Amino acid sequence: MKSLLYFILFLIIAMVAIVVGVIIGDYASWYFAWIVGTAMIVLVSAAGGALFDAQEEAKRNGSAANPGH
Repeated sequence: MKSLLYFILFLIIAMVAIVVGVIIGDYASWYFAWIVGTAMIVLVSAAGGALFDAQEEAKRNGSAANPGH
């Protein structure tokens, strides 16, 4: 559960950074939002892959219980 809360926190921070980058885009470098957005996409994809692997491993081990509940 702690990992999920950290993930949500970092996701919110990344979204705020992207919004700030878009707002100040006329005054700052345009690539700021691009870099932060790309990093967020990579992190979300990695988190999805890790969750998928955990679910597949739980299936292989015959675990019917959901580890998050």
